[in-house]
Amino acid sequence: MNFLRRVFPIAGLVIAAGSLSGCNILIPDVAADSPARFVQETSPVFYQPPGVDPRRVRPIPDQPVPQTRELYKTQFHQTYGLPVSNPVHMAMYGAVRDEDFTLPAIPVSRVQPQFLRQEVDYQTTERPGTVIVDTKAHFLYFVEENGKAMRYGVGLGRDGYAWSGRGVIQWKQKWPRWTPPVEMVSRQPEVRAFSAENGGMNPGLQNPLGARAMYIFKDGQDTLYRIHGTPDWQSIGKATSSGCVRMLNQDVVDLYDRLPAKAEIVVM
Repeated sequence: MNFLRRVFPIAGLVIAAGSLSGCNILIPDVAADSPARFVQETSPVFYQPPGVDPRRVRPIPDQPVPQTRELYKTQFHQTYGLPVSNPVHMAMYGAVRDEDFTLPAIPVSRVQPQFLRQEVDYQTTERPGTVIVDTKAHFLYFVEENGKAMRYGVGLGRDGYAWSGRGVIQWKQKWPRWTPPVEMVSRQPEVRAFSAENGGMNPGLQNPLGARAMYIFKDGQDTLYRIHGTPDWQSIGKATSSGCVRMLNQDVVDLYDRLPAKAEIVVM
């Protein structure tokens, strides 16, 4: 009995080996080492549309190497590889809720970069907190400590060139009313509805004074010189037909918050 118990397992293995003798699993595939077979199995398969002779298809010509100034421009005049605009500028000039109004975002990509708000090195003998308006360069500087200044781009109207010298920002106002001067009313009758006798124009996004206005006095007298916001962002960095010193609304709000009481101003 013990003999049969030992023989039966061995006989089963013999029968199983015999049944698998027709399979290849026990025989190594030596042809897999053939280089010709390897190339045949791994060569790429190209799609060939019916009726198209690949020998007669012209290759795409090499594109010329772009010049340095066109390094980030494609043939479709789009950019790639670098941000189209500075994300910091996008944050500074995005839409913002200000009291009862929402200032729309400024398309900063369409404003010359030098006229966007930025801190710069600025050597001056004026003390920190002073405002300096450079009418020739269309810049306004808010003097800071350690030889620095916050620089803003401005647009200058006819009245912006009418006065120069040293004065004091006597008072400043959020969302001011606009009252055109008498000479403007006589020159432009269409603004008569906003004259002083009619109460001026209500504050708002279309008000020519924008979100903030600063009123400059000298020796206690109003110079009629103003620093103010504007809804016309395209006028920044340019000479305009009317107004004094125009700033982007987001910039004039920033300047308003920085200004100390009775800040000095120098216009040159």
